[in-house]
Amino acid sequence: MTALIELLTSANAERYRTAVTETVDRLADRIAAVDRPTTDTPADVLRARVAAVDLDAEPLGTDRALAELDDLFVREAVWFHDPASLAHLNCPVALPAVAAESVLAAVNTSVDTWDQSRIGTDIERHVVSWLAGRIGFADGDGVFTSGGSQSNLQALLLAREAARAAVGTAPVLTVFATAESHFSVRKSCRLLGLADDAVVDVPTDDAGRMRAAALAEAIVAARHDGRTPMAVVATAGTTDRGVIDPLEAIADVCDLEDVWLHVDAAYGCGLLVSPTRRHLLAGIERARSVTADMHKSFFQPVSSSALVVRDPADLRRTAWYADYLNPEDAAEPNQVDKSLQTTRRFDALKLWATLRATGAGAIGRAFDQVIDLAAATHAIVDEHPDLVLVAPTDLSTVLFRWQPAGVTDADADALVAPIRAALLAEGRVLIAKTVIAGRPCNKLTLLDPGTTTDQLRTALEHVAATAARVRATTAAPEGAAR
Repeated sequence: MTALIELLTSANAERYRTAVTETVDRLADRIAAVDRPTTDTPADVLRARVAAVDLDAEPLGTDRALAELDDLFVREAVWFHDPASLAHLNCPVALPAVAAESVLAAVNTSVDTWDQSRIGTDIERHVVSWLAGRIGFADGDGVFTSGGSQSNLQALLLAREAARAAVGTAPVLTVFATAESHFSVRKSCRLLGLADDAVVDVPTDDAGRMRAAALAEAIVAARHDGRTPMAVVATAGTTDRGVIDPLEAIADVCDLEDVWLHVDAAYGCGLLVSPTRRHLLAGIERARSVTADMHKSFFQPVSSSALVVRDPADLRRTAWYADYLNPEDAAEPNQVDKSLQTTRRFDALKLWATLRATGAGAIGRAFDQVIDLAAATHAIVDEHPDLVLVAPTDLSTVLFRWQPAGVTDADADALVAPIRAALLAEGRVLIAKTVIAGRPCNKLTLLDPGTTTDQLRTALEHVAATAARVRATTAAPEGAAR
């Protein structure tokens, strides 16, 4: 008999209850049993398992397909709530937000037009207004996006349109950022059709923060060369070092030069609700636009990002209207007028649920905890005989290198990637790698407020032991050329 697709309708609400309940039960059992961030199953075995599934084969039916999903994917997943998951900007997620996610999937709201979402539009607008208020935008506006990269792209698109409107010709547009800025800044400029050399790297201080005086000089030099400054991108929480550019001083330069200031606070937005560190974002209220990734430091499930602007008129610079969707004379508040996307998830509901369940203060305290944990971890690294601390941070990253006495810089650098690879293959502790000041190093990004210093100390001891083992197995035989 040919299988029929099971749709979620009033007629099979009980079937929905059964399928989802069984799936959640299996998932809860998996979560309860997690004792490491991922498995040690080799990559080629994972690829072979996926490739072996014939998507045109006889269908399994809903129950067996969901059981297969548990065995194929969930069993091999990477668990960001495990204390040894230390590699990337992925957070454990707030329980009310996870529950709200299930509402999103079942109701399947799209918040592009009011008639598809109705009260959903009002909820998103209210959340955005709240977020704008936390930034310091008295009458700000914004829209939820798929992530920080899209938020940055839209901000630069708005800045481009503003610059073109001001100049009235076809200017050679220039964006000012630092080498520490997120890669999406340069990628966005390419997508926007700017020149290959459109992004000017502003010098930084020793900690990786933009130097405001150097920014002023760069803007003057660009104007002298016939270029039109389009935007300055300051970062509130760089991806690697986790440092915050001097926002007040940068805003002073932007005000003087009349240049759009965009603050990429994808990582550092959690400081907006911090009870102890909100002052680190002083000056963010002077930006024209801000990126905030709640799926980082607000502990929300992916995706949960927003672009917020100080002046609502800026969002209208790129509005597009279609008679069949959002005619310009529509009386309804259509969010697609503000968004680069048409069909769009109702991600604001997750943050709404979290704020209503725990309050903003709980989110801020949790982010404070991971920053405190990073400070404690820096001390552990500093005291360890075989580990070297590479750079300080304002947030929750830890940059380090395994380099015991007698190990040369060249040997330590060469071991950074193999150490990470060995740990990933084993699955017990996950770390990342990057390059700071021209030298590779390993990296931790801490985003789990439940992780303890003892757990971090144990993880770092395992990293050091793994590094020693990797070096022992890769060292050249005695007397051989190195």
